[in-house]
Amino acid sequence: MSIRIAFSAAAMTVVMTQAASAAMVTFTNSTLWNGFSASQGASVVTENFNSYDGFYDNGLTGTAGGIQWTASAPGDLYAGSGYMSTNNASATLTFSLSPSVQGVAGNFFGTNQVFGIVPAIIGVELADGSSYVGYAASAADFVGFFSTGAAIASISVSASNVAGTDSIYATVDNLYFAVVPAPGAIALLGVAGLVSGARKRR
Repeated sequence: MSIRIAFSAAAMTVVMTQAASAAMVTFTNSTLWNGFSASQGASVVTENFNSYDGFYDNGLTGTAGGIQWTASAPGDLYAGSGYMSTNNASATLTFSLSPSVQGVAGNFFGTNQVFGIVPAIIGVELADGSSYVGYAASAADFVGFFSTGAAIASISVSASNVAGTDSIYATVDNLYFAVVPAPGAIALLGVAGLVSGARKRR
């Protein structure tokens, strides 16, 4: 009960501070991102990259819940251990999304040549320029965005060296997409709800 109350208060604060205009909201907690996405009427789908292994050329595509992602990076891509990564150290990994989504998130971190996780400064940037920079040291480190306005068309991830590390590769696990039904679909759901409600009252 107390967790629900705490989330509701946090969500209300975010909604109230963003109510004046559309905005990009940034999260570093997966529970809050999921809760906020649900409060906006979004359903969340996940790409876990478990079916990818080895080297891939740029333009690698996959689909999760009707969202097609296309991955690219200078020097191509490399996947393993359920992770998607760059093939070249210090390269930026970009995912283009079709259709665009209202929210995107993931576990972002740095790895070495054998997919060992190493401390890194992670940069995450969206097509509209919204960005996050922070420290990551585990596969559980999370960054998420939710747009209360224009949909999100792409997300890019970079990893920079922290003192004492050598070559470092931007790596992603569990890329999440928050999808909000189109306005027409919401209207149809509302009409269906009214019809079913009327039938119950008779």
